[in-house]
Amino acid sequence: MLEVHGLSKAYGPRRALADVDLAVAAGEVAALLGRNGAGKTTLVSIVAGLRRPDSGRVVIAGVDAVSRPRQVRATLGIAPQETGVYPTLSCRENLRLFAGLAGLGRQAARATVDELAESLALGALLDRPANELSGGERRRLHTAIALVGRPTLVLLDEPTVGADVETRSQLLRFVRGLAEEGAAVVYSTHYFPEVEELGATVAILDHGHLLARGQIAEVISEHAAGSVELAFAGPAPEVARLVPDLRTTTRGSRVQIETNDPASVTVAVLGGLDTRAAGLRAMTVSPPSLEAAFLRLTHDHTEIEDTAHVA
Repeated sequence: MLEVHGLSKAYGPRRALADVDLAVAAGEVAALLGRNGAGKTTLVSIVAGLRRPDSGRVVIAGVDAVSRPRQVRATLGIAPQETGVYPTLSCRENLRLFAGLAGLGRQAARATVDELAESLALGALLDRPANELSGGERRRLHTAIALVGRPTLVLLDEPTVGADVETRSQLLRFVRGLAEEGAAVVYSTHYFPEVEELGATVAILDHGHLLARGQIAEVISEHAAGSVELAFAGPAPEVARLVPDLRTTTRGSRVQIETNDPASVTVAVLGGLDTRAAGLRAMTVSPPSLEAAFLRLTHDHTEIEDTAHVA
């Protein structure tokens, strides 16, 4: 459904995207993960036709979206991070307006409004002016507006920012439903639990570079390590010598050991500490996770970027 080839974009000296490749199939939720400034919003904006790339191609349903944006406009729906609704119009009027702009006839528009209102829990709000909605209600309306044209490619940029727990749960259920119905969904987020709840594939961006792409389990297996963290009453003893083959970080009274076999590491460390184990106050064991993979990838990439800038 979506193919991005060699996409690059810079704003003056700042590189927002650097030769990014990304493919998203129908029925797939692809989660874009990255820190602020990683390039997520730029990527979504270019795919949506709101910005032009410096180089590269965007192909949507077989059509070059950069050179022929009008031909793909009806194919996609976008909900940017900043909500965009007409505040003086009711929810129903907002939805009907955008349904008309999407080319739906009166009967189709009415059916679509009713369907979206039910799916996103807007039924009781349809006749309320948008300026009287809570943040979560406004977020649901904003998402519904992006979907009135029944797009086959859906772009959601931080859709749950500022949303309450109930709104977030409703939005995630709805996104899963979109994919199950065959839509390709690009879902930009900061929240790792959302990615796992959606069963999404993962694309990790940093400084405009795509660092990892694949299923959650694949990314964790390839890039993440678990850890054992020890906290002592005073300065930490020299734990690194007990596990010489593992990455160990000591900060004051705390020691963190990266490992995919925390049970064996725990036995080795406790046995090697001998009497110094009396100073141990806490031990935390963390299995490999998506967040651990993200932190390792972005940390290592930042070090590479910093070294390149110095050189």
